[in-house]
Amino acid sequence: MDSFSEPYTRQGDDISLDKVREKISALEQEHRKNGIPLSGRIIHVVHYLPIVASLSKSGFGVLSPPATPPTKVSDVSNDAQTSSIPQSTSEEQPKAPASWSLAPRYGHAAMVSGIRSLSQSHEQIIVGWTGDIVDKNGDKLAVDTVTPEERTELEQSILDYHPKDADIDDDSKSPKYVPVWLEDKVAHGHYDGYCKQTLWPLFHYLLWQDVATEYASADSHYPQYESANAAFARRIADVYQSGDLIWVHDYHCLLVPRLVRESIPDAVLGLFVHTPFPSSEVFRCLPRRKEILDGMLGANLICFQTYSYSRHFISTCIRVCGYETTSRGIDVEGHVTAVMHCPVGIDAERVARDITRPGIKPKLEALRNLYEGKKIIVGRDKLDVVKGVLQKLRAFEKLLQDYPEWVGNVVMIQVTSPALTDSPKLERQVSELVAHINGEYGALDFIPVHHYHQTLKKDEFYALLSVADLAVITPLRDGMNTTSMEFVIAQNETNKSPSVLSEFMGISKNMEDALLVNPWNLGDVAAAINKGLTMEDQEKARRQDNLYKVVTTHTSHSWAALLVKMLLGQMGLQGTARQTPYIPKDQLNSLYDSAKKRLFLFDYDGTLSPIVKTPSMAVPSEAALEALEKLSMDPKNLVYIISGRDGEFLEQHLGHLKNVGFSAEHGGFVRERGSKEWVNFTNHLDMSWMSEVEEIFRYYTERTTGSHIEVKKSSITWHYRASDPEWGLFQCRQCQDLLENNLARKRPIEVLIGKKNLEVRPLAVNKGEIVKRILYKNPDAEFIFCAGDDKTDEDMFRALLLFPPGTTKVTMEPPVAVTLVDDPDAKPVDLSIKQEAVFTTAVGHSSKRTLASWHVTTPQEIVEHMLELVKDIPYVRTPSPSRSVAPEEESKANL
Repeated sequence: MDSFSEPYTRQGDDISLDKVREKISALEQEHRKNGIPLSGRIIHVVHYLPIVASLSKSGFGVLSPPATPPTKVSDVSNDAQTSSIPQSTSEEQPKAPASWSLAPRYGHAAMVSGIRSLSQSHEQIIVGWTGDIVDKNGDKLAVDTVTPEERTELEQSILDYHPKDADIDDDSKSPKYVPVWLEDKVAHGHYDGYCKQTLWPLFHYLLWQDVATEYASADSHYPQYESANAAFARRIADVYQSGDLIWVHDYHCLLVPRLVRESIPDAVLGLFVHTPFPSSEVFRCLPRRKEILDGMLGANLICFQTYSYSRHFISTCIRVCGYETTSRGIDVEGHVTAVMHCPVGIDAERVARDITRPGIKPKLEALRNLYEGKKIIVGRDKLDVVKGVLQKLRAFEKLLQDYPEWVGNVVMIQVTSPALTDSPKLERQVSELVAHINGEYGALDFIPVHHYHQTLKKDEFYALLSVADLAVITPLRDGMNTTSMEFVIAQNETNKSPSVLSEFMGISKNMEDALLVNPWNLGDVAAAINKGLTMEDQEKARRQDNLYKVVTTHTSHSWAALLVKMLLGQMGLQGTARQTPYIPKDQLNSLYDSAKKRLFLFDYDGTLSPIVKTPSMAVPSEAALEALEKLSMDPKNLVYIISGRDGEFLEQHLGHLKNVGFSAEHGGFVRERGSKEWVNFTNHLDMSWMSEVEEIFRYYTERTTGSHIEVKKSSITWHYRASDPEWGLFQCRQCQDLLENNLARKRPIEVLIGKKNLEVRPLAVNKGEIVKRILYKNPDAEFIFCAGDDKTDEDMFRALLLFPPGTTKVTMEPPVAVTLVDDPDAKPVDLSIKQEAVFTTAVGHSSKRTLASWHVTTPQEIVEHMLELVKDIPYVRTPSPSRSVAPEEESKANL
């Protein structure tokens, strides 16, 4: 799909905020009606709380790098600070001393305002790091000097903290703040180390050595990143209640979804990534790529700023991890994670209100007088390599070269706020380039570039946006850029000036009425600047009206509401309420012990042996062989391996198990226990279609590097596991479409998509028919254990859905596998089995869609449960032909 023709939002997302909230209410009512618990609470997990905490205590703090973000209490006006005095919990206890002072922490304003807006309809809980604790002078205190009593006092103080600068018309309930305490080494290794030196560059198409000033290791701070994420997950578990929704925000917490999933399997959790997400070829450079992706895929829903980012993520999961995609999302061992996109906006009403502050107009007039008679270009960026400040200045120089009429008639005011990680080299380069441009094109009465490396106060910033004739915001890579949207609102009451924006910004697709450029193409940027400066008032007004509508519609409030709506929608789609329960060990053991006859029906690949890339390497483990041997030694047990493998493979690795029965090729062949002869069920079927299917498969094999054909006696399979994953999947779907629409309609065959393969087999041959045959021949069985992991095993589970609602006794009609081979006049039989003694068990995640009644997570757990059933039976291993190899070779075979 062409990323440049993507929709910025899905149909229905551009409706009013009130409509979105109505949809949320309707979804919640529907879920409650269907028995899905909802608590009315949303837990938001952010890197740090939007609060700066100052502690008044004796002693001296330990010096360290600046707080994150670098906002000190001294930067905040006194009236913005609040002191919280916790109330005593009983009349006998005196009040605790007022040792904590709280002030707003600035940064991530859009995310915080969006979260707060949800307080009108839901209780909000914000879980985040405390940030660096500072003393009354703004100096950092070591976190281990904060006593448990002081920590408890802070937690009570911030629980219902409400900043004085919150919306004046917002009377909704304040969020509750839950701090995460991190040791200083962990906190700064997590953020200043792994986040800023590894993940942040990677997500912006840089590698760590491109931004580091010394030897860079992409892995050195991963232990701290892992420890911090574990601390976040534990804090979530502390406050979680059944029915809570959880939203995890940004790249600081990418391991949190999986960690929460492990501790709270039924949690409904979304992950929103605020940064760009790179292509798979960039992401695969990350040493911990699988750990990061698996951490993210613990979520029910992952959301990005744009469709392009979501497409890159899906491609990365396919190419780097080999995971498969379905129409519902990315499938990891049965747990499906949906992937969507939803743009973040700004708090448009708040910005519009701030722009009318009385302190702005005098500053605006002063700027007009200072640069009277000249066009004003403004830019504000962090001094960061990906913000493209150098490229912007070079483009401005190109403007003065190509359009010399602007020399003396246009000025660029470039403000660069300090980045969270200092870059002296970049700062020097910018200063040298500014000096060069001013020396080349300036005069005693004219300075073309005014560069201010400082943090602007709010009044100065909005005055600068309001007075501008053009904004140039051209990062080399960026997720959301609030300045471009604030500029639109600021210009609505002044010049209605246009803006030049980089096409590599996450919001560029939303801002199509701006002048979009490639920041690397200096000539095009210069031409766009010239066009913006010479644009007619009528066109300015038209573009401004369209941009203003976008900015005031897609706000931070609508973004937050849409996140809630999407997560609630996933609950309905994925059947979150129907989690397959874990197999009950006590019930399994009890019914096993009491049964006089028992059936064990196992798939092989993915059930008794893990899936491996090379099918021939899927040899059974020693524990699996022991379990099968012990089970089959008990005369009460009847054990079958029902596999898609051919008979030769099963005999090679399992044929020495004399008391085990086998079904090969999905039920095409059966070898009864104690026998060496295979019964061919396809002798009675028309198999002439196989040559036609093989010809089609050969066509796709020639065009798909790495694919191959496997011809069995009763089926034929096309494998593409070794092919390019996306091309292989595309070819598989093309081949499937051709087979289903042309051949399957004329022949008695069915087409099945497996794990990296496409199989064609006779309609009358499948695992379900073999299960029915085994059950029909053993109607006195009182216990059934059936385990499988993929789509073909669902045929077995379907065959064991024996009890319609309200029935306790079952009469079984003779299956096709009996009438074809054994007895065409076979009669119905009464079964002894009871419903609670049928243990159909899927291998995979609890959210996996399956007809099975129970689940385990891995093949190893199947084996462990079986060994538990036969723990009292002594084991003497029967030699296996496949195991008569040297120890070194055996080790390699199990890789």
